[in-house]
Amino acid sequence: MQVQSPEEPEHKSNTSFLSLVFRTFARQGVCLSKPQYSFLYRHAAPMGTTAKDEMNKFWAKNARLNRPMSPHITIYQWSVPMMMSITHRGTGVGLSGAISAFAVAALVLPGNYPYYLDLIHSLSIGPILIGLAKFGIAFPVSYHTYNGIRHLYWDIGKGFKIPEVYRTGYTVIGLSIITSIAIAMI
Repeated sequence: MQVQSPEEPEHKSNTSFLSLVFRTFARQGVCLSKPQYSFLYRHAAPMGTTAKDEMNKFWAKNARLNRPMSPHITIYQWSVPMMMSITHRGTGVGLSGAISAFAVAALVLPGNYPYYLDLIHSLSIGPILIGLAKFGIAFPVSYHTYNGIRHLYWDIGKGFKIPEVYRTGYTVIGLSIITSIAIAMI
């Protein structure tokens, strides 16, 4: 057994041993180079290539095989389900960002909630702007909630026929607007 000097950390011998084990296995091809493990790295880019080289190979292969480029979003005809999907994702990101920002603000800003509520009241904002602000807060919440219920309905395997998709979509939009107006009027 080797005695370690005080300057030499105790874990160094363990690290050296593990390095030796990994190096030995790698040299003998134990890790992933055996044929039975080839499915793990069959589609991986070789280590000697760069992303630009791989991109050039990709475009050369597509040109050689006469493959068309993928269509861009501008060629699609916009539809209600497409817009609702984008809006659902946007409201989800917006709501999570707003909740996170509010939580961070509550933690770092001086004062408490009533202080900032009084500050907003002292700005003397007209009732129209307050109503628009309430609607702006209520609409993403109500839309994301109703569309989430619609997605739960889809999760049980119902509502996938095209007329049902449009009908439930218009229902979600209508309920969201009605709920948001009702909340804004409170």
